[in-house]
Amino acid sequence: MTVAEELADLPYADLLRPHTGPLAVDGDYDTVHFDRLSFEDGEAAGGSRFLESAVTDCVFSGVSLRRSRFNDLWAYGTRLTGVSLAETNWVDSALVGCSLAGVEAFGAVLRRVVLRRCKLDSVNLRGAQLHDVAFEDCVLRDVDLGEAALNGVTFPGSRLERVKLGRATLKKADLRGAVAVDLADGYDSLRGALISSTQLLDLAPALAATLGIVVEDG
Repeated sequence: MTVAEELADLPYADLLRPHTGPLAVDGDYDTVHFDRLSFEDGEAAGGSRFLESAVTDCVFSGVSLRRSRFNDLWAYGTRLTGVSLAETNWVDSALVGCSLAGVEAFGAVLRRVVLRRCKLDSVNLRGAQLHDVAFEDCVLRDVDLGEAALNGVTFPGSRLERVKLGRATLKKADLRGAVAVDLADGYDSLRGALISSTQLLDLAPALAATLGIVVEDG
């Protein structure tokens, strides 16, 4: 999936119109540009639809976007803190240089989504479905992927720190490009993942402990 690095590179850039005012529940945002806006606690846009829209240098704090749909959304330099993205649906979208902290995204469905140079801290993706999702040069710290389904997910240049994978299902999930893989749990869920020989050596002690293998020289 080709990802635009600048707003002008979007195929629908010339159609965008600026957004003004608050967000609305069940809102319909088609070819809308959210630029340098702040949305604070109490605002809600649950069940909304975002189509071919752009979000640049915005701040979302304590906002609910639960069960919203994002099709061809492009977000750049945006910060999301304590935002509810639970049960949202994402298709053909990209987040570039964004920061997500304390975000609830359990039960979300992501298809053909790219996260590039993003920081994810304490993001709850429990039970989410990720299909053909790429984390490029990202940091995933204390991210919960427990019971999630990862199909065709890649992590080139990314760091995984204390990531939870308990009872997750992996299919063609490629960890070979990750610069660090540190799991808080779920080593047994790595079945179906692709890892490098170096990563296997790094993970060997934890894998042995998970399988009950005693490694002892002598």
